[in-house]
Amino acid sequence: MSSKILFPPINEQMDLIRRGANEIVPEDELVKKLERSLKENKPLNIKLGCDPTRPDLHLGHSVVLRKLAHFQQLGHQIILIIGDFTGMIGDPSGRNSTRPPLTLEESRKNGESYIEQASKILCKEKTRIVHNSEWLGKMSFEDVIKLASKYTIARMIERDDFTKRFKAGIPISVHEFLYPLAQAMDSVAINSDVELGGTDQKFNLLVGRDIQREFGMEPQVILTLPILVGTDGVEKMSKSYDNYIGLSDSPSQIYGRSLSIPDNVIYTYYELATNVSNEELVKIKSDLANPEINPRNLKRALARKLVEMYHSVEESVAAEEEFDKIFIKKEVPDDIPEYKAKATEMPLLDLIVEIEFAPSKGEARRLVQQGGVTLDGEKVIDTNMIIKFGNEQILKVGKRKFIKLV
Repeated sequence: MSSKILFPPINEQMDLIRRGANEIVPEDELVKKLERSLKENKPLNIKLGCDPTRPDLHLGHSVVLRKLAHFQQLGHQIILIIGDFTGMIGDPSGRNSTRPPLTLEESRKNGESYIEQASKILCKEKTRIVHNSEWLGKMSFEDVIKLASKYTIARMIERDDFTKRFKAGIPISVHEFLYPLAQAMDSVAINSDVELGGTDQKFNLLVGRDIQREFGMEPQVILTLPILVGTDGVEKMSKSYDNYIGLSDSPSQIYGRSLSIPDNVIYTYYELATNVSNEELVKIKSDLANPEINPRNLKRALARKLVEMYHSVEESVAAEEEFDKIFIKKEVPDDIPEYKAKATEMPLLDLIVEIEFAPSKGEARRLVQQGGVTLDGEKVIDTNMIIKFGNEQILKVGKRKFIKLV
């Protein structure tokens, strides 16, 4: 006989589930599923599918992972599907061109990194991790044809990004139509009760409901979450836009990047990317509306909170002290790397590229021209400057990159 699971009351579960959610479709079905779960003492299957197209995760990814963790806290079975097979198709959601496919090996390697980083948020021991190649890789061509017959091109082309590409005359490959169907088969394979995803995933999640019905199953409820804006306050968080805060970033990187966000997204970051209570959120909203309170204080508290979540309280305090030392007191960090020159002199631009503070001489030149390079505290303005070695010097490039020349 299975032991009794201590599920919280339905209203408490819904309060946590609704936090930060964009849409629950349909909400009344979720309530019924939770009631049945409570009555039968059986956890719901909560699904998150991830195509590990990149091996690195950032706070944008944490939004949906944190919601998955909420369901885990409530006693439900969370299932993380690593899309090693669908990664070979490439999710076309939100794109204006065909996504380059990955090999199965690339998908699996990225998937290992994904699991390791996701474990910063999820309890790995209580997380069921599966790879969709387990069932999709076994489907025959006949199976694929039968699956494809359950959905129409007219329905598929309703998807916003497909519609835009079709109207613009941008090619859409036939295999891209198979992606939502493959994702739907994941829901069938694990008997998903609830599937999570970003707002850009809504179409795919709804296809999952339709395909489950076709297989005679009770359709999953879908829960969409907002796309977190990046540190620039404009574009969605992405490494491509260099506006991200990585889950594996160092304490000083997380702290510094958090302070660069604009004031108008401070509340959003607290709500979607931290574990502060609802009561604290109410106070934060009130403080942000109070002209007598400097938003920078709330931003510093946010930066400390994020470092604490992914590292420790001690490291959050140290990161703030280091930031203040460098940017407020204008001091040099205690622990900076050294560069031992092999020659007696070197052009500055070559040196900046050599120490990997810039990817190219063109970028190094731009940094100098914009006043982003100092030598022993003096701003460098000559892009043709020759650095002479022999005496200890401190080179600073950008806001946070220091090196000791010896």
